[in-house]
Amino acid sequence: MVDSEAHEKRPPILTSSKQDLSPHIANVGEMKHYLCGCCAAFNNVAITFPIQKVLFRQQLYGLKTRDAVLQLRRDGFRNLYRGILPPLMQKTTTLALMFGLYEDLSCLLRKHISTPEFATRSVAAVLAGTTEAIFTPLERVQTLLQDHKHHDKFTNTYHAFKALRCHGIREYYRGLVPVLFRNGFSNVLFFGLRGPIKEHLPTATTHSAHLVNDFICGGLLGAMLGILFFPVNVVKTRMQSQIGGEFQSFPKVFQKIWLERDRKLTNLFRGAHLNYHRSLISWGIINATYEFLLKIV
Repeated sequence: MVDSEAHEKRPPILTSSKQDLSPHIANVGEMKHYLCGCCAAFNNVAITFPIQKVLFRQQLYGLKTRDAVLQLRRDGFRNLYRGILPPLMQKTTTLALMFGLYEDLSCLLRKHISTPEFATRSVAAVLAGTTEAIFTPLERVQTLLQDHKHHDKFTNTYHAFKALRCHGIREYYRGLVPVLFRNGFSNVLFFGLRGPIKEHLPTATTHSAHLVNDFICGGLLGAMLGILFFPVNVVKTRMQSQIGGEFQSFPKVFQKIWLERDRKLTNLFRGAHLNYHRSLISWGIINATYEFLLKIV
């Protein structure tokens, strides 16, 4: 009798347990694109930050690679990873939004709008890029911390944020226009071309081959977009290195840089070759890590 009653009670308990777990499993599935994007960004920033710092000095001051490296050597190893917290926070957050929102918005738009898939995915990519721009203050503070002219003004990320407070909320978003332009259009090209590029690579039959293909696909796209939007980033860096004063327009800052660099395209693209290699490695790591984690989460 006891065994019979125990037996009768077990199924409801097990069923209840499964019902309780199912929403949590669904939530994990819905969040996996955000989680994978976040982890991919962390992996990338930790590896490529020193390269980014050399590139930053070239964009800001028009230095040659050797001079930028020597400048970092003079700063010392202690300052090599100075300013890593803002890009770590910014990249993990923005890439989580970039991948996660793109997938969510693509699904949402397909359900409610009867337009070609290319159009809905392009709109989703632009909207995801626009949302990423909310975190422009992190990129802004990163610029200040990496500029050696401000080494004596700010001791850490918190200090830099606090120092900008007296200039008002608008100061945190200095350089927003080039950020919006870069984010929106680069997202459209990245998500639009990622699939076609991978289709033209040799067919992968093993996990390692898939990893290599994802790295190549992401790396090629990142390198191409890095070159394409390099002048935009040069202007953005100049705008964000300023504290207080007039908010100059994108064309005005571009014209100023163009004159400073003797109206030569080669001078405007100084540091672009390093940016090409950094983007190749960075987006290779990001895409390969993202796709790998997507399979195991």
